[in-house]
Amino acid sequence: MNEAIIIAGMALVTFSVRYVMFAMAERLVFPVWFKHALAYVPPVVLSAIIAPLILMPDGYLDISLANPYFWAALVAAGVGFWRQHLLTTIIVGMITFILLKWITS
Repeated sequence: MNEAIIIAGMALVTFSVRYVMFAMAERLVFPVWFKHALAYVPPVVLSAIIAPLILMPDGYLDISLANPYFWAALVAAGVGFWRQHLLTTIIVGMITFILLKWITS
């Protein structure tokens, strides 16, 4: 019974916060500079999530030939800038990572 009350409370809080934002959406007008700055939020958040996984796979900074995460990310970034195609970038990055992981193991 307690779990149901907790879940219902969390659902109520989540719904109320989102409802207030949707209800006030038409009343809020952001300045142009703020809208422009918001365009950078997704890449920054994604970088903050991915960078530690690539550069610190074992909990410490590892930029060496033995770090397949780092080198596969560099190859994937190069292919991504060159081809501008997401699926190609993912496939090449994964193949590079698998090969490097197999070679270093």
